[in-house]
Amino acid sequence: MFEKLFLIVKNNAGMAVVDNPEILEKDRDAVINDASSSIIEVFKGQMESGKLKDLVKYFQYPEIYKSPLTTSVINKFANKLNRFYNINPASALNISKSLIPPVMLDLIEQTKGGKNKEFTLSSFLSKINGNRADLSALVNRLMLAS
Repeated sequence: MFEKLFLIVKNNAGMAVVDNPEILEKDRDAVINDASSSIIEVFKGQMESGKLKDLVKYFQYPEIYKSPLTTSVINKFANKLNRFYNINPASALNISKSLIPPVMLDLIEQTKGGKNKEFTLSSFLSKINGNRADLSALVNRLMLAS
């Protein structure tokens, strides 16, 4: 499941990461992994603070560039770039802003409409939740209610 997210990030990493001279070649996979983990951490935080409904709504009506959720992921990832890879804060923010929104759009697209039965919003959120509960029924109910 998380491998799929890693691949989505990697497929969108061109200019922001792979072709970016500020990111060393030896660090590229780690940077992509940090982008993936930033998304997971923000989603997990949403779920743990009782905002599953908002998270589901985000996947249904993704005004990606205006969403506080996207901004949270951008900032979390930029902080990791700064802290772990010594990229200056302004540059880290630019890298994050160029990578995260397209990744989020791609992630939403990949989980939509049963295109991939293994990678649905319900299964993705259940995995983030540590598979403590199957969130399918709840997610489906929230999607209908929105």
